Amino acid sequence: MTRAVVVTLSVPKGRGPTRLRYATARLAALGLRGLTLVAFGAAAAGQTAPSAQDVAASLQKKYDTIRDFSTDFVHTHEGGVLKRKREERGTLLVKKPGKMRWNYTAPDEKVFVSDGVRLTQYFADENRALVSAVPENDQAAVLFLAGRGSLTRDFNVSFGQNGAAGAWTLRLEPKQPQQEYDWLEVTAARDTFLLQSLTVAEKQGSRSTFVFSNFKENPGLTDKTFAFAIPRGAEVTNAGPIKR
Repeated sequence: MTRAVVVTLSVPKGRGPTRLRYATARLAALGLRGLTLVAFGAAAAGQTAPSAQDVAASLQKKYDTIRDFSTDFVHTHEGGVLKRKREERGTLLVKKPGKMRWNYTAPDEKVFVSDGVRLTQYFADENRALVSAVPENDQAAVLFLAGRGSLTRDFNVSFGQNGAAGAWTLRLEPKQPQQEYDWLEVTAARDTFLLQSLTVAEKQGSRSTFVFSNFKENPGLTDKTFAFAIPRGAEVTNAGPIKR
């Protein structure tokens, strides 16, 4: 049975609806790095009261067996002084190491694609693209999705304060200060360790929530899935050199 997955991600404040529309582009810099690290973990057999570190280690160990995955998502962003909300939806494809593709289909069409080296963000309604290097810092949240980084290595782990019944909630504080967020909190089902939620918090207070469904583990995605050709005539902005 497919389970829903909820992810909450903070993004910097902006001004007005234009900034709100581009809030999801910050996923490339902030990312969802804790998402799949905890999506498929399993606790050690017979362990009735594991520590937070034990739970994180089990989640990480199981995640290491996932080569690629696909899932649908609904993204709700809330931020700014007026706490405006915007809901979007689409599909997410991930292949380790370093490959991701976010296909937003409604209400606006846009694509965020990483081939492991280059990150392309394309906004179809404006025929505009932003091209940059994939962040090298393994603590950028997006890199967890793509198989880089480690829960147990990169974070100080403790149990969260607002755990749901039948679930584990872990608070993850980065061992190295991060410019884009202060801490993450993940919640996973106790029986399956399927990820239920991920919160990425920053001082500005903005939040994004991702609800995932129709998750498919190891579907055999090809590298071609993560090759994106910018449409002819698009306005292209290059944000720094691409290192190969």
